[in-house]
Amino acid sequence: MSDIALARDYVQSLPKYITLCERNYLRALKLLPPEEHGAQRAIELANVHYVIEVHGCAKYTTDITIKQTSNGSVFFPSLHLEVRLYHDAKVAEVVHHDYHQRIKPSYRYPNPKMHQKDEKYQVNAFLADWLMACLESGKVPLNWDVNNGLV
Repeated sequence: MSDIALARDYVQSLPKYITLCERNYLRALKLLPPEEHGAQRAIELANVHYVIEVHGCAKYTTDITIKQTSNGSVFFPSLHLEVRLYHDAKVAEVVHHDYHQRIKPSYRYPNPKMHQKDEKYQVNAFLADWLMACLESGKVPLNWDVNNGLV
């Protein structure tokens, strides 16, 4: 392989990615509606309304969507994330975003759709930031109290 080809390959740090997904799992558990198909939880963050909806529950996974239901700005598209929580591994991962196809672990760059080399990590880091903003806003009823466990 040439030096140019090696420079284009991106290798994700698996420990860093798993840590991010583990933290997202714990944060998401605090915001989840009841784990039954169709259950929803409304969230308001910075005068923008969102809904977390459960789309599927299985023994080891729960599939949710996070959708923006009010328009925050004409300059930004509405948020739409599909997230899978893996209960056996205790990780949460964005599997689709903004109605796009499945996110690959990495992309060669440049590419026809201009995905970032580490797009999967970036989308999950965005989820982490969004979950933290929800938790820190104080406007969202949480599923558990830090001192007493699950509510």
